[in-house]
Amino acid sequence: MKLPFSLPRTLIPMPREDRFYVLLRQGAELVLEASEAFVGLLEHYDERQARVAVLKDVEERGDRVIHEIMRNLHRTFVTPMDREDIARLAEHLDDVVDAIEEAARLLDEYRIPGPTERTRELGRTVLDAAKELREAIEKLRFRGARLQEILPHCIEINRLENVADQVTTKAIAELFEQAESPIEVIKLKDIYAMLEHTADLCEDAANVLEGIVLKHA
Repeated sequence: MKLPFSLPRTLIPMPREDRFYVLLRQGAELVLEASEAFVGLLEHYDERQARVAVLKDVEERGDRVIHEIMRNLHRTFVTPMDREDIARLAEHLDDVVDAIEEAARLLDEYRIPGPTERTRELGRTVLDAAKELREAIEKLRFRGARLQEILPHCIEINRLENVADQVTTKAIAELFEQAESPIEVIKLKDIYAMLEHTADLCEDAANVLEGIVLKHA
């Protein structure tokens, strides 16, 4: 019988310590997939309803990953890093996916006729941060001094969060100058704020990674 979804790779027997690396990597991959899907939505806006549905699917898969991480945390006595750090990192990754999906849904539900250039700029910034997160989490398996190779990715994510702040400030200023109605201001301001919040969430994940490096490098 063909299942309507793919079974998660976490069902394959493996040492419990390895499971956390695999699951966190899956979470990071979903952040990247969601970011790419959002940028794709902006580039093919006439297909937005179908692309919003794709993002909903990514968000639901993210929920399954974090559920699996929490289940394993409750069942594992010894973890490869502090269980609080694993839980916080997993939650931040899931929050990023949720925020991206919500930004996409707002574009559709608010009946935005087309993405602004500032929306595209913020989408690309989030995508760049997602790429850095994925690369950083790939290096969580490193030991000793090599674990510090995560830090340049964290620094870049922090820089991208500042970029998102600056873009959002400019976007809102332009909105008050150029918008044709107060309703347009409210709608676009919500979308800008959600994308800025997404960048903040990426930085939150980076901060957890920095803490892990300080504890273990």
